[in-house]
Amino acid sequence: MKSKTRLILFSLAVLGWSGVLLYFYSSGRINHYLAPDFRLIAFAGGLGLAVLGLFNLLTAGQKIDCCHDHANEDDTHDHDGGDMHPVTAVLLMIVPVALSVAWTRDEYSVAALGRKGLYAAPPSTLSPFLAASIPALTMADIEKSHRMTSDGFLEFSLMELFFSSADREMQALLEGLKVETEGRWIDEKVRNADGSRKRLYRLFITCCAADSQVIPIVLEFGKMPPDFPENAWVKVSGTMHFLLEEGAIQPVLVVNRAVAAEPPFEESFMRKKRF
Repeated sequence: MKSKTRLILFSLAVLGWSGVLLYFYSSGRINHYLAPDFRLIAFAGGLGLAVLGLFNLLTAGQKIDCCHDHANEDDTHDHDGGDMHPVTAVLLMIVPVALSVAWTRDEYSVAALGRKGLYAAPPSTLSPFLAASIPALTMADIEKSHRMTSDGFLEFSLMELFFSSADREMQALLEGLKVETEGRWIDEKVRNADGSRKRLYRLFITCCAADSQVIPIVLEFGKMPPDFPENAWVKVSGTMHFLLEEGAIQPVLVVNRAVAAEPPFEESFMRKKRF
């Protein structure tokens, strides 16, 4: 294949990658994959690839010096050859990305969530990062920093409820407290013989979806739970308890009310953001 044709193909492949990055940024889909600090980097990378692709595409027909001497008649190297056919290389660059963009649901499957800790025991101790992020509190601090609903429930993030299982002081404060929180609704697959439990979760992201951690709590209804679609956003209100189950403290919300909720602007908890 002629070098001009090959360069055009590779330029189009680079433009394809640029289009994917710019599309994810402009459409907002990038919010599911990257924390805010990294989104502008992806956008800048998309612009850089666009400039590179357009430059190579517009200059594909220009003659350039290959920078070595062709005076030796025994020099038979080929500038137009390669180990792989250019069309094959371009297809390998573009087709997997195109199919991924078209088929992905921008969320984890239940199996993937399980590998991310959906059904794992909560931590028994706080990490240094989280310990520094959650200062010592009193009930007065909690009532001052958490809005109370009209029917007397204090609004908590799922992050606070989940990691309170590793903080004895927080457990003492939250035990028996009427709280309201929201997250994604999913089946409870452990310690649920009578079918009265569900699980509520959100994701915590440090930089990207690959390093995300599932933040779940158990919902106890004492009867058959209401019917919501899997992964639907739900707001629940109830009484907070911490139960010792199979050797681990489990945060369990005994639910009084569960209603459908609108997805939040930021679906995942992000680093540098208060939770």
